[in-house]
Amino acid sequence: MTEHDWNIPEPAVLNRVRTRLEASATEATEDVLATIVSVEGNAYRRPGAKMLFAADGTHSGSLTPGCLEDALQKAAADVRDSGTIQYVTYDMMEDDDVWGLGIGCHGIIDVLLEPLTAQYQPAVDAFANREDIAVITVIDSETGVHSRGDRAYYDPVDDRFTIPAGGSDNWPEDALADPARKMATHGRSTVLTITDAGNELTVFIDGVAARPELVIFGSGHDVEPVTELAAKNEFHVTVVGFRGGIPLSERFPYADETYATSPGSIEDVISLHDRTYAVVMTHNFVDDLLTIETLLNSPVAYIGLMGPRERFEQLLGELSESGATVTASALDRVYTPIGLNLGGGSPYQIAHSIVAELLAVHNEQEPAHLQSHAGPIHGRVAAEILKEDS
Repeated sequence: MTEHDWNIPEPAVLNRVRTRLEASATEATEDVLATIVSVEGNAYRRPGAKMLFAADGTHSGSLTPGCLEDALQKAAADVRDSGTIQYVTYDMMEDDDVWGLGIGCHGIIDVLLEPLTAQYQPAVDAFANREDIAVITVIDSETGVHSRGDRAYYDPVDDRFTIPAGGSDNWPEDALADPARKMATHGRSTVLTITDAGNELTVFIDGVAARPELVIFGSGHDVEPVTELAAKNEFHVTVVGFRGGIPLSERFPYADETYATSPGSIEDVISLHDRTYAVVMTHNFVDDLLTIETLLNSPVAYIGLMGPRERFEQLLGELSESGATVTASALDRVYTPIGLNLGGGSPYQIAHSIVAELLAVHNEQEPAHLQSHAGPIHGRVAAEILKEDS
């Protein structure tokens, strides 16, 4: 690990956290985890972003483009020395503010810094198991029951709260369950103040969602840059090849999983669900036909296909002649030609086009130039999610 791994993806930060927690079982560690709790104005990262300050002086992740990292390192040292949680506000709204450093950091950022202990284990275990979880941390309390740093975990699948050993059991679960579920399943984070027995309780709900799953069908060299870029953009990447004799794991080192099978046996080796994004890059008409038929009959969220639209129409014609029925809702999930029009034609430029479209669909955003966007770049997604019907 390098001294400063600023730019690693968030999943890599969580994996480092898990590794350090495992190390703490056999050796003394004094690592500190910093998490953005809230932002006002413009900020580089949104709430939930994490940075690990290891006791050996190495750093993993980043919260700003360099505006606060030195200050955060000092705050982490204070947390390491005291062994207590800190909640720090950094105001960079003024142009001449020392934190802004004249490099475009203009916002107010609240950061939670905590000693990394086994209390955080449920979060990294859930992430490693590709499960959603909400980490609920008390920021402020008038209840007399809770204090800053108290923690609970919420599992949206089982609708169940878990309290770390030694923690308080008196959590207002009825009031917390719905927002915790929404944050966990969307991978968003928010600060919430509720009234518990007439007293205010302010908590930070940090949704840690499983990585979206990208399945790429094909084993050509053009798959390599797509795999790399998708992995660096926090997708769990699976490559499915239909040609024997190709060492898939060696050719695609950024893939989390690789499988060799036949187009008619896809679901024998992988599961397709509504959080799966599929990209078809076989460049073989028959392979594409069988793969597309499987995908159209599955609940996958996105089906991207290389090649012109006319080729897809030909595929649909073949499916129709075979008696297959393709619904309008299934066709709505098909993106062909795949990718955004970025004007590039090299393998990496094409890969950028594909992954950019994947991100836009996953984040439910209409691609556009940010210069035409009014308001904060990241918007206030968590607030919008909380307003959604359960």
